[in-house]
Amino acid sequence: MKKTKLKAPINVAVWRGDQAGEFREYDVPREQIQMVLDVITYIQRKLDPTLSYRFSCRVGVCGSCAMTVNGRARWTCRTHVNEVIKNNRIKIAPLKSFKVIKDLAVDMDVFFTKLVKAEGAFIPTANRKDNLPRLSPNTEKRQAASSGIECIGCGICYASCDVVKWNPDYLGPAALNRAWTLINDVRDGGNEKRLLTVSSETGCISCHSQQGCTKSCPKHLNPAKSIAGLKRKTAWGLLTGKL
Repeated sequence: MKKTKLKAPINVAVWRGDQAGEFREYDVPREQIQMVLDVITYIQRKLDPTLSYRFSCRVGVCGSCAMTVNGRARWTCRTHVNEVIKNNRIKIAPLKSFKVIKDLAVDMDVFFTKLVKAEGAFIPTANRKDNLPRLSPNTEKRQAASSGIECIGCGICYASCDVVKWNPDYLGPAALNRAWTLINDVRDGGNEKRLLTVSSETGCISCHSQQGCTKSCPKHLNPAKSIAGLKRKTAWGLLTGKL
């Protein structure tokens, strides 16, 4: 079906440059069916080919098109213009709390480094010669692990976290959510070191439980709940002398 163009163009303010850049304004034709990513693509293809940004799947699977739209971190491929446009204007910036490489593209290194710091790698307790374990999906531990495993690492929760803004060393919601899934995975053997890491000053105890990560997650995960679980584990570890 052919898209129907509307009369009034959209005034789009887009961040240009690096960390010390500025917003530049463009007029983009308004259409009936139009995502924010379509707006950015139009600017890059029709108005300014030097604009840098990231995207891949365009259908809400990869998370690489995450940006700040009118002050809130969003997947631009799944955000309809009608949801965010105000007075016929949209403001698009790179994700907060990340170093800007150029324009709308940020350096994700700090995000993935913190996943590693939180001991986010699965530590197997069996090898290929062992029989595959049978895991019931109904156990409390399996349900706790399963509730957070759909994270795709888009960085939206990290960009939406006030604690990350205040304390750049804080591990962040995604890394702590990953740690919680592994702590509840009975096949994993790295929990002793993992719990020591996430209970440090840069870990779960720094979370202020403001729920920004949960409210912003496009996958409808609940990192705040995972972090609360880590706090309980930390408290129990201190009471029992294991930490």
